[in-house]
Amino acid sequence: MASGPPGKLSSFEPSLWGDFFMSYEPQPLQSEEWMMERADILKEKIHMLFRSCDGVLEKMFLVDSLQHLGIDHHFKEEIDNMLSEILGSEFSCSSLHEVALRFRLLREHGHWVSPDVFNKFKCESGVFNKDITYDTRGLLSLYNAAHLLIHGEPALEKAITFAKYHLESRIASLEFPLAKQVKRALHLPLPRTYKRMEAIHYISEYKEEEYHNPALLEFAKLDFNLLQHVHLKELKAISGWWKELSRCIELTYVRDRVVENYLWSHVMFYEKDYELARVIGAKINVLLTIMDDTFDAHATIEECRKLTEAVQRWDESDVSLLPDYLKKFFDELLANIKEFGSEMAKNNNYEIAYIKKQFQKQFIYYLQEVEWLHQNHKPSFEELVNLTSMTICVPTVCVCFLVGMGDAMPKETLEWVAGFPDVVMACAKLTRFMNDIASFKRGRSKVDATNSVEWYIAEHGVTREVAVATIESLIEDEWRSLNQARFGNRVLLPAVQRVIRFAVSMPLYYGGGNDAFTFSKHLHKTIEALFVNPIPI
Repeated sequence: MASGPPGKLSSFEPSLWGDFFMSYEPQPLQSEEWMMERADILKEKIHMLFRSCDGVLEKMFLVDSLQHLGIDHHFKEEIDNMLSEILGSEFSCSSLHEVALRFRLLREHGHWVSPDVFNKFKCESGVFNKDITYDTRGLLSLYNAAHLLIHGEPALEKAITFAKYHLESRIASLEFPLAKQVKRALHLPLPRTYKRMEAIHYISEYKEEEYHNPALLEFAKLDFNLLQHVHLKELKAISGWWKELSRCIELTYVRDRVVENYLWSHVMFYEKDYELARVIGAKINVLLTIMDDTFDAHATIEECRKLTEAVQRWDESDVSLLPDYLKKFFDELLANIKEFGSEMAKNNNYEIAYIKKQFQKQFIYYLQEVEWLHQNHKPSFEELVNLTSMTICVPTVCVCFLVGMGDAMPKETLEWVAGFPDVVMACAKLTRFMNDIASFKRGRSKVDATNSVEWYIAEHGVTREVAVATIESLIEDEWRSLNQARFGNRVLLPAVQRVIRFAVSMPLYYGGGNDAFTFSKHLHKTIEALFVNPIPI
């Protein structure tokens, strides 16, 4: 079996899943045909709800329920129209929950709402009134809504602190389902939560809500299970693809994380219509993982240079430039990108050049980082972050994933994303900082030589605690930048929302000081919930 130079091997944990998804067939709760027919009937009932909905509050509760249950993707046009109506309607309300809900729904969808709407719940000194401290539902809504803050909104920062303090003081006395909802929000506020996992939780709680609708609940369960069938077929196919690829390239040092890479693609595109984007995205993630592990933990500096040179030429004949152990990977990289182009062309999507160009750029970023290490170059903290925000692959992933969406992403939008606008770089920096905190807490290795936490300590002469706290504050800044991106050009909003979805996956992968991609036991329950366990009907 091919191997690289001695002393450069990295030992990663084996896959927790192996060939599981190649043979897994869940026991059907009902026939797929019956579920689809029943779902169609319920979907029409929900369409009727839109037509019969009267008043701002009723509209807000419907939109919130659809989003929380994970079925809003079926009613995008209706929701957009309803939110425009909510925005344009007069709204005078003394309920903290309802004011905060309106604020959150509108801001989530790129409609500006001033934080001044919460002034009615404050006394003349600007402090929140004491009477709302007993309104737990209102405090929860305020806490979640305030996390949509942008730069320069200290009033919302204070709202978060206020709501958090009183929610923590009351959580022991709460009952189901509010107790669980508060606990989840304090762990991770709703705007930063992976919406498919939140849907699983909320489906089990929704029937206890005062204004629950049985049709919404039944449709949510059926839709989740039907989508799970689609995702399982894809996992089976991509697991087989990876098995053949890994056998072909014979690079035993890379992380076997095909399922975890599929999950990352699923975060951005769980909807049925985006099967091609989901599958191509997952495969791109796998190829990037191979590249990352090769540059980080295996190849010599000269091998990195040769591999980068060959990729810039993008010619099969340049395989002769490479050491034997990398030749098959180079061949497979070019062959797979070509195959992606063929698959996309079947859907009249001819933008494969964006993906090729991003891969070429990614190799250059990787090589630059390796050259710095080889030369013992000491960049400033800012220079380091600028480069490592590229080597974390997020900008490349954002471009490649959105290319896979085809007509849903116009060429003008792709050009904008390929220019790495603020929203893409905020996502990249957030990912880099969360990844670095996780690596730093785990303990230094050669692979982590450009860790931003360590670099900050060295540059500023501060303690570990101060450095981590500083990086955490920078993470909060990037969340604000992501929120702010929603209020730009509305033509770009669909792309912005997809990038934000990607950012929302980062607490799942790197939250709590864990690197759940490398040490994937931390993702095991999430993968089981999404892909293994159907929801009882």
